[in-house]
Amino acid sequence: MVLRYTLAWFALALIAIINGTLREFGIERVVAELAAHQISTLTLMIFSGVFVWFMHRIWPLESSKQAWTVGAIWLLMTVLFEFGFGHFVAGHPWSRLLANYDLLAGRVWALFLLWLLLLPWLAFKIGKI
Repeated sequence: MVLRYTLAWFALALIAIINGTLREFGIERVVAELAAHQISTLTLMIFSGVFVWFMHRIWPLESSKQAWTVGAIWLLMTVLFEFGFGHFVAGHPWSRLLANYDLLAGRVWALFLLWLLLLPWLAFKIGKI
């Protein structure tokens, strides 16, 4: 099951790309960049939550430990992709990438990463109700 969920990360990445496209070509044309970042982070949390809920209904996680393992794998893959692609492919400086983690500046990306870590466990716990 962990392998299925690890591979599902690629679908989550696609959802994130679509969400980013909606932010860039939709939300940012209506509101300021910071507000667009915050709205986009919230919509990504919703979209990913819906995806994981349906995924858990098809392939239920078997234990809390398994759910935490999946969350940790997703978190690691996301951060590695974000910094690896962002710096080495897109050419963004480390300072720009790290700026998205500044909660005091209103950058809420870290909240999505926390959500991503918790999401499999939440699906497991709620799915048991």
